[in-house]
Amino acid sequence: MPFYDDLQVMFSAEQIQQRIRELGAQITQDLRGQEVTVISILKGSYIFCADLVRAIDLPLSVDFLGLSSYGGKTETSGVVRITSDLSMPIEGRQVLVVEDIVDTGLTMAFLEENLLTRHPAGIKVCALLEKPSRAARKIDIHYKGFVIPDAFVVGYGLDYDERYRNVPFIGVLTNR
Repeated sequence: MPFYDDLQVMFSAEQIQQRIRELGAQITQDLRGQEVTVISILKGSYIFCADLVRAIDLPLSVDFLGLSSYGGKTETSGVVRITSDLSMPIEGRQVLVVEDIVDTGLTMAFLEENLLTRHPAGIKVCALLEKPSRAARKIDIHYKGFVIPDAFVVGYGLDYDERYRNVPFIGVLTNR
């Protein structure tokens, strides 16, 4: 029996990969001809980002930014911290922020304000998941994988207390 038998599947690995191919095609079309830097928000989006950049048929660079607003909890604290900053400048470049989930919007609002001070040519957001029922701030998500109800999800990079990131699908934790 797998270690993740306490998860109810919301999106299968196949559904996720199909949606990523569609997002990659759209991003390729929209950003063609631009200097693109993909920023993966750690830790939750690293798996999504790895698959997404392989689906984007453009020259691009990838960087990572660590943010924390949850700690080991299932509810955001509302306080966002940068835990690891970018390693290269983004001035004059089109930035594609890759995020695992946008729920309250507080983390993404903080991030967008921070990135704008670095003078990119533009910022677009690609989120694997959006949970609009929890939105406290309106965020313009340019590329959206799936819209989900107010449920705590894990898998495919998303965690609960650093566990479940390696599950190949997105599921709802039934025993927490």
